[in-house]
Amino acid sequence: MALFEKAIDNIYPLEGKVQNYDWGGKKFIPDLLGKKNNNNAFFAEYWLGAHIKAPSILKTKNGNIPLDIFLNQKPIENLGVGVANLYGRLPYLFKVLDVNKMLSIQVHPSKASAEKGFEKETKMGIPMNAKNRNYKDTNHKPELMVALSDFWLLHGFLESKKLIQNLEQTKELCFLLNTFKENEYFNLYKKVMEFSQDQVNEILKPLVKRIYPKLLNNELQKSSPDYWAAKTIDSSSKDIDRGIFSIYFFNILNLSKGEAIFQDAGLPHAYLEGKNMELMANSDNVLRGGLTSKHIDIEELLKNTKFKETIPKILNGIQNKGNAEVVYKTKAKDFELSKIELLPSQIHSSTSLSVEILIALEGRATLIESGKKITLEKGKALYIRANTEYKITTPKGVEIYKASVPKVN
Repeated sequence: MALFEKAIDNIYPLEGKVQNYDWGGKKFIPDLLGKKNNNNAFFAEYWLGAHIKAPSILKTKNGNIPLDIFLNQKPIENLGVGVANLYGRLPYLFKVLDVNKMLSIQVHPSKASAEKGFEKETKMGIPMNAKNRNYKDTNHKPELMVALSDFWLLHGFLESKKLIQNLEQTKELCFLLNTFKENEYFNLYKKVMEFSQDQVNEILKPLVKRIYPKLLNNELQKSSPDYWAAKTIDSSSKDIDRGIFSIYFFNILNLSKGEAIFQDAGLPHAYLEGKNMELMANSDNVLRGGLTSKHIDIEELLKNTKFKETIPKILNGIQNKGNAEVVYKTKAKDFELSKIELLPSQIHSSTSLSVEILIALEGRATLIESGKKITLEKGKALYIRANTEYKITTPKGVEIYKASVPKVN
């Protein structure tokens, strides 16, 4: 069988781009894509979209073409009238992630902040690929993730009473109690982010000395901030990461497969461990707050962070009436994520209201458009033009994730 099926009228095979960051795993994404990992490389993310950094490749009847270029040729026909007029491009970026090591604590800017920050850094002459560049584009980056396995993450500030409890029960951090009780979230976070590295080392060294042996002896639970704080320890570095403070300030969430969480602009978060599908606005803007060796701009971070308690809202999806599609509804206007699970002999009928991208995580399916057929199997993806009527059938069952855009009014 050919690696990629031939395109039919409005449905095209799509090949994404792997991102080999060192926090990724070495097995899950290669296995998904049917690739050998002979070099023992890290496979962190698989991107499906038209982001300028790594546009996917569309397999057309006339050859291969980057998705961003293809969409620009006939934006109204390819994206749909509403999306083309409102965004002028594909407004989302679709990803598969394998989080083998903790990602950096991060915040994403609002649209207004991104536009302002991008213009400012451009006028300052900061190169796009500079390590101290915060804003790579003018877009916001709300994001939704669905767990593909047992998944752990940090998600927003704890409720006040829970944060106080963490500080009271962690003797090395008790000195921060008055700061929080008197000034709450902003001043607490500002205080620890503005400590010098020498101060961070002095404060956290006793904590590390106390909890690290417990990690090595398997005495810590993943629900405890001590576990993740101990996991940050790098014995090759003399410095301790200030992100440890945030682990005690933020919610620690554990999602089961199929559960989802939405993270809007300004909400601090960090992925800790697991595999997920991620759908976000088409942006690469990240402001970091720790658990990283990359640039941290404290002034921009403080300006863009929401300093309030977060009550996590875990999403289980809403079943569409009459078909096998589960939709994860959020406030985002740029994207919508859904899952289609079909049993043998089931048929799913759909009409794409906007441009869609589908990827199969398990099984094999056939998409039928105007009597023509195209195969979608594990690890393969398809691009579907707006206003396309199609059906999905499967011989033995299939699990598909779909990215689209909510109806544009």
